[in-house]
Amino acid sequence: MKKLEQAIFEIQNQADFEKVALEVYEFQRNNCEIYRDFVNQLNRKAPRKISEIPFLPISFFKSHEVRSRQRAVETLFLSSGTTGSERSKHYVESLEMYEISFFKSYCKQIGNPEDQIILALLPNYIEQGNSSLVYMVDHLIQASKNKLSGFYLDNLTDLIQAYNTAILTGKDVVIFGVSYALLDLADLKPNLSKARIIETGGMKGRRKELSKEELHEILKNAFQVPFISSEYGMSELLSQAYSDQNGLFDLPSWMKILIRDVNDPFEFIENGKTGGVNVIDLANLYSCAFISTQDLGKITQNQLQLMGRYDHSDIRGCNLLIE
Repeated sequence: MKKLEQAIFEIQNQADFEKVALEVYEFQRNNCEIYRDFVNQLNRKAPRKISEIPFLPISFFKSHEVRSRQRAVETLFLSSGTTGSERSKHYVESLEMYEISFFKSYCKQIGNPEDQIILALLPNYIEQGNSSLVYMVDHLIQASKNKLSGFYLDNLTDLIQAYNTAILTGKDVVIFGVSYALLDLADLKPNLSKARIIETGGMKGRRKELSKEELHEILKNAFQVPFISSEYGMSELLSQAYSDQNGLFDLPSWMKILIRDVNDPFEFIENGKTGGVNVIDLANLYSCAFISTQDLGKITQNQLQLMGRYDHSDIRGCNLLIE
């Protein structure tokens, strides 16, 4: 398995991705009971390319234990959600895979945490517990090796003070925040013009739902920053993508998005058209790497553009806002 683990993070091109993805599919079909049963029910021929691989509906993470059972469970991640909503469960058999994944993608897209001071405003994730986002941000904070870096819960004035001190050090400042907490911070209209703001989605029933464009416009004006980044990830995955100034998400080399037809889940549509988001996350080696989400999006200039969510799906953090 070590050879396959290494191959996942050494992918250089589409040919590499196809080869490794088919190997991961074969491993998961043989070892992940729920995925095997799902594939068998479809009664389809063995895939020869990634578009022929079956994608497991993300709802299975609420109703089943989706894992390969090759190792002992090292931790359990639960999805965030509003009070009373059922939370997805991700039984993680390799935290090492998660740590390699988030460090590599963060360093490439946001920067080296050793050169940063990282401030986190993620109160609900900490309150609910078992958050993959908190696990990631905590490790990034530790990697920054700076006493100013940390979680600030609801302490908005302390965060502003930490930011003002941080910019005097000459280091880059990164602020992670759940949407409703960032809006609470925006009410104070602090000048955060030298920070990289990364919103993680989610009003959690605390504030009125806004489109992502509306949210980002409010935050940009309040914080005096040119753009707001978003983080696209979820408890069921072990990889993330971050949006640029155009609102488009760059994906790590071991992650790929296929856009499915909203009327036929087994058909994929061409780039530039909106459909359901299917995620291939090869870092999810020990659970399921092929997931059909409830997000809507399209591929624009080889990047992911999120468009909203299917009606009647749960409002969840680490994703996006309903539009």
